[in-house]
Amino acid sequence: MNFGDIPLAQAIGSILAHSTRTPAGMLKKGRVLSAADVEALGQAGRTSVVAARLDATDITEDAAASRIGRLVAGAHTRLVEPFTGRANIFAETSGLAVLDSANIQRLNAVDERMTLATVPNFERVAAGQMLATIKIIPFAVPDAVLRQAEASIQGALVRVAPFMPSRAGLVLTAFETTKPQVLDRRRDAVAQRLAALGSRIAATRTVAHTAQSVAEAISALAARNVSPILVFAASAIVDRCDAIPAGLVAAGGEIVRLGMPVDPGNLLLLGRLGATVVIGLPSCAGSLKLNGFDWVLERCLAGVEMTSGDIAAMGVGGLLKEIDTRPQPRLGGGAALESEQARHAPHIAALILAAGRSSRMGAENKLLAPVAGTSIVRRVAETALASAARPVTVVLGHRADDVRAALVGLDVTFAANPAFAEGLSTSLRVGLASLPVACDGAVVMLGDMPEIEADLIDREIAAFAPKEGRGIVVPVAGGKRGNPVLWGRDYFAGMSEVAGDTGAKHLLGVHAEAIVEISAGAAVHTDIDTPEALAALRRRLT
Repeated sequence: MNFGDIPLAQAIGSILAHSTRTPAGMLKKGRVLSAADVEALGQAGRTSVVAARLDATDITEDAAASRIGRLVAGAHTRLVEPFTGRANIFAETSGLAVLDSANIQRLNAVDERMTLATVPNFERVAAGQMLATIKIIPFAVPDAVLRQAEASIQGALVRVAPFMPSRAGLVLTAFETTKPQVLDRRRDAVAQRLAALGSRIAATRTVAHTAQSVAEAISALAARNVSPILVFAASAIVDRCDAIPAGLVAAGGEIVRLGMPVDPGNLLLLGRLGATVVIGLPSCAGSLKLNGFDWVLERCLAGVEMTSGDIAAMGVGGLLKEIDTRPQPRLGGGAALESEQARHAPHIAALILAAGRSSRMGAENKLLAPVAGTSIVRRVAETALASAARPVTVVLGHRADDVRAALVGLDVTFAANPAFAEGLSTSLRVGLASLPVACDGAVVMLGDMPEIEADLIDREIAAFAPKEGRGIVVPVAGGKRGNPVLWGRDYFAGMSEVAGDTGAKHLLGVHAEAIVEISAGAAVHTDIDTPEALAALRRRLT
């Protein structure tokens, strides 16, 4: 790749390095310069431009990020389409992020132009949370360098170990002086932790604080096939000959490790009885504040094997007591646990406007017209459902019952627009009002554009990043903007004020700084408004 100041006469086809304003509008960083762009730069008084020209052996930043991402992303993760050389990996389920740390370091050492950043190993994550991001620094990398990076990746480097619903057993030991309310509080704290991870206490035994009583309780719970077995002692475990570890051994179990380099949580016992994990809880487990028991319980319920060495390795980062700003898990509210600062994939809905009267088609409703074995509107809805956008909402108006019938069996929701005769803006208003509050944005699709593909919608979602100035995503073909457009929630209020038979196109000029363009095919300009357009569509698709 050649990077530097390029004379305008040689700049067509090069990649713009820095956003530049011209009389024709803003040309953003990363744009492949067209003849019209170069002319606009000349009108702005430029004689050269800082840009990059790719060599024949260069791999573009998005293609390189995608190739690395496909190798890195493992079980229960989702790799999204790359944009500006960045490909993000998200969790598909709640669980623990499990990383191949050694191979991640090896990959990052191959070449400074290719990077992989992740959450910490064994971080508790929720479905939809970002796990890792691949970023290609320049606009392209040589194919030979990319192949070297690919060769360094030995199997998936990032995966999620899902939390598995479990029926746990709980042993509470007590002295004669132990108050019932103390036992109740300890049981409640354990129950809340389990519930937050999708598990529950299936059986409880309250026994005297003696090795024999503990052994009998552990054996009785093991016979009920509960797992794990949690033992909360009336007094902290301080020695392998103490009541809890001695009781485990007497029941036929083994001690894996007594003590962990995590504070609070030092006085934890990890053991096994056959295939069943047995955990002796530290006294701090009676509080809902983060402690070492949380880390061990999470790995246990995620099916992650633990050795004495694994416990020993928890010492790095294990000083929890003094870290006031450490993100705390949300307990008592279900399995979706996350830190307050966790980054998530944007929640983008698809809004299909299908309420129009189809007046230019004559008596036929274009949305119901059959093409290649299905109706136009059903084809559009199936495209939306094949993308990452959810929910998919269809705005109904003219011949609503017929359009609804054409979509039977599809996982779409409907919004009725009784004022559809007043124009497109009314459907836009009704549709936006129907979207979930949690939705970050919406791809606004026209029901008469059946050649749009799901890949385009997914690329728009990948490009959407309001905090980075990309709150509106517009497809462009042949230098001309088209549909569908992805709008961030920040613009919903302005879109809802549009009147008449128009969409929100004029708002693109108002919010030019928030727009990012992505390349697309001619389908973004192709709607079916006339019998002639319908006939041409049928010829293309048959």
